[in-house]
Order: sequence, then structure tokens, then C-alpha cells
Amino acid sequence: MDTKPTESKTLPPAQARPVKLEEAFLMTKFGLYNLCLIAISGIILAAVLLETLGISYVLPVAECDLLLTTREKGVLSAISFAGIICSSHLWGFLADTRGRRAIILPTLFLAFASSALSSLTTNFWLITVMRFLTGFFISGPSATIYAYLGEFHGKRNCSRAIMGASFVFGLASILLPLIAWSIINQEWELAIPLLGIVYRPWRLFLVVCALPSFVAALVLLGMPESPKYLLARGREKETIAVLRSMYRWNAGRKDPPLALTGVLQETEAQQTKVRREEAASGKSMVGLLKQMWHQTAPLFMGLYLKRTAILCVLQFGIYLTSSGMYMFFPDILNRIAEQQGKGVERTTVCNAVYATRFDIQELAGLDGNGTARSDLCHQKLDISAYEHSFVLEAIYALGFAVIGLIINAVGRLPILVFIFALCGTCGVLIVFIDLPLLAIWFYLILLTCGFCISVVNACTIDLYPTNLRAMAVCISLMFGRLGSIVGSNLVGFLLDTHCELTFWISGLLLVGCGVLSFFIPNIYKRNVSEDRLSVSSR
Repeated sequence: MDTKPTESKTLPPAQARPVKLEEAFLMTKFGLYNLCLIAISGIILAAVLLETLGISYVLPVAECDLLLTTREKGVLSAISFAGIICSSHLWGFLADTRGRRAIILPTLFLAFASSALSSLTTNFWLITVMRFLTGFFISGPSATIYAYLGEFHGKRNCSRAIMGASFVFGLASILLPLIAWSIINQEWELAIPLLGIVYRPWRLFLVVCALPSFVAALVLLGMPESPKYLLARGREKETIAVLRSMYRWNAGRKDPPLALTGVLQETEAQQTKVRREEAASGKSMVGLLKQMWHQTAPLFMGLYLKRTAILCVLQFGIYLTSSGMYMFFPDILNRIAEQQGKGVERTTVCNAVYATRFDIQELAGLDGNGTARSDLCHQKLDISAYEHSFVLEAIYALGFAVIGLIINAVGRLPILVFIFALCGTCGVLIVFIDLPLLAIWFYLILLTCGFCISVVNACTIDLYPTNLRAMAVCISLMFGRLGSIVGSNLVGFLLDTHCELTFWISGLLLVGCGVLSFFIPNIYKRNVSEDRLSVSSR
């Protein structure tokens, strides 16, 4: 009864009353706690990258162990993206209704388990199923981590935190070829008769690619649910406990204890609140599907139909090349290096591919163990494959920084048209160039069309109102990942027989995307804010 007068004497009036969450974040300061969250989030983004793109380094050296045809390589390189597409809506819905951490934590453990098990598979079908499950589970943290990270920060530091996590992600993309080189090119093997496999470096590489998921999950065991989500669910005491924990990590020893008595509930539109409560109950599947329909249908109606169609086509074309063609980049470079090792100095990329193809099924079982002859198999990747992959990732890291600096001054349209035209032209010219090194550099330029992903995302954010914005980005990126699947399988089906056609398709498609960019509404405006342009996972 008599505690209130005592508190009013010891605490400033502004802190003795409940405050808004934004003000509470300012009170907790920005320090060690925030840096740890940024590091964890960056590691999770890196895990998504390693799980989806790391397989490209495995395909050339695992073809004999798993008896993979080129078409099967295309399926295997795309199957993780299929898993992501199938589960992205599910995880997004569950994260909004069950909690961010509640989804991120178990899916990280499950992604690690499925990826580790995929390293022990013995044939194409087994590894395909396991890689699909890996994509299915890794989609959970991929779709949720930005929300989780952002909800520990106020508006003042939110963009800074997300860009910090993106920096960690960019560092991981540069390290990917270095990790692959340090593991895959080792010369050791271990027979495991019980499983009927020979454990080689490429299998270990798959496990290493999964380790960031496991490490991040272990760290998240000691982290709480996001305070903003807890407050939205009416759990004020837990919200205050999280804020006080943040303050203890961030404050200095001489700072006074955090004087926080309560946090005010944020205002929320009644319609949104009702939908959130209905989704949280989760009792009606029909209601859930109806809710998803009401959120998605407006994107394909009236004014938004044209916008959605243009953006989806652009993302499809970008991902078809930047991810689909990338999956065979190490393999193709390895074939070129093989030809150069035989003394062939002048050859086109496709002639090198044709000269190094062989029927894996005809070689199966020749050594009596159900595997192909070791003298005809690639157990290593040529060093040039790693070198040029490293250069590509470094170009991406530098390029995103440059685009972020110039986009407000130059505008989005010139950047899109320049990148699409340059990359598309290089894709077509690859067919005719018979200087291997020059062709490889043109291949590198072709793959840099991924720069356009973030620019198109910025356009998407500007073209839709707040209530449709997140779903618009989700739908357009879903079409992009569909492009990854189509691109990987397209290359897998055509590479050994119609190699030139793969480069013609990707090159001309990018040129077409450049033309289509002129029809994006409001594309001539130069008003992209810095927090709308962020590094996107290819």
C-alpha cells in the first residue's frame, strides 16, 4: 500500500509509469545483447545460403558415388528450393500465430538433422528426399529471422541491425568457396560397411554446411521470444523480463537498474486483431485457407494484377539465371579445366562440356562395389572453380554496397536496365567465345544478375500498401525460387546435349527482363530508402 510514494521519490516520473515499447527499447540501449542477436541472425542467414547453394560444389565430385546423371544433378540442385517453396507460407503463418522463436528453434535442429543424414545416403532418390526436407525445414528460420531480429529493436536501430546481419551473411557467401576448397579437395576416405558407403570429403562438406544451423539453434536455447511478439500476445510480464535482460547485458556497471513498471499495448486495427486471434486459435483449416486467400487474392486483381505479374516475371528470370545457372558453375569450370589439362587451349564452354560428358550408368559396377571406376570420376574440383567462385561472391559483396550508395542518385530503372542488358549480352556471347578464360569471366558477369533481386524488392515495397506489402514480396520471391527450380532442371536436361541453348535462354530472358523493367509503375521515381534495399539471398 505504501510502496507507491517510495517509488515516486526514487524514480523519475517518466519512468514510473508504463511506456511504449519504442521508448522501452531506447531505455535498454544498444550494446552487447543486440550484437549477439545480430551475429546469431547472420549465422542463420548464412546457414540458409550454405544449405541451398553448397550442393553445387558436391554435384561434380559425388556423381560416381551416387551414380548421378546430368539430369539428376539438375533435380538435386533444385530440390532444396522446392522444399522452401512448399513450406514458406506454413512457417510464416505459424511464426505469426505461435511465435518467432518457437518456429526458428526446432526447424534449425530439423534442418541440421536432415542435412547430416543426407551425407550418408547411397543413391539419388535418398539424397533427393533428404535435401527436400532440408529445404523444407530451413525455410522456417529463413522466413522468420528478419522479424525476430527486428522485433528486438526500435525504429532507430532496426535497419542497422538488419544490415549488420546481412554483413555476416555476405561474409559467409565469400567464405563458401573457401570452405568447399578446404574440405572437398582433401585426399582421404573411410569405408563404412554397415551403411554400404565410402565416406569421402564431399559427405563431410554437407555436414559442415549444416553446422551453422546447429550452432545457431544451441545459442537460441538461451534466447527469449521477441518482446514485440510477447506484448502482442498480451504477455506483458514476460516482455518486461526480456527488456530487463537486454538492459543488464547492455548497461555498464555504474548504470542504475532499469526502472520499468509496464509497457503499453500497441494500437492495432480491429480487423487485423480479429484475424490474428482467429489464426492463433488454429481450430479451423477452412478458416486458415480463407484467411490466406483474402490476403493473397487482391494481388491478382484490378490495379495490382499488372504490377504483380511484372514483378513475378522479373524475379523468375533473375533467379533462373543467378541460382539455376550458378548450380552448374563449379561443374562447368571443372570440365573446362579438364580440357585445358589435356592441352586444349582454345575451346568454347559448350565444346568443353561435350568433350567431358560420359554415361555414368555404363560405368556403374565396374569395380565390383556398385560404384563407378575411380579413374573416370572426379574426386576433386579444379582450383580454378574455387577461385572464380570466390571472385563471384566478392563481386556480389562489393556490388551491393555500390548499388546502395548510388541508387538514390541514379534511380532504379537505369540500374535494372544496365545489369539486365550487360548480363544478358554476356550470356549470349558465351556461346561463341573460344577463349576459356574470357568465357569464364562472361559467365561470372551473367551470374551477377542477382544484383537485381534487391532492386526489384525495393520496387515491390513501393508499389503496395502496408497490408499487402509483405505478401507481395513473398509471392514475387516464391516465383523467383520457382525460377531457380526451372533453371536448375533446364540446365540439367540440356547441358550435355544442347549446351548452347541453355545460355541462349538465360541470356535472352535477361534482355527481355530489361525491356520489361520499363513497364514497372513509378520506376522513374528516385525515392528508394536505404532500409528498403538490403542484401538478398540468391
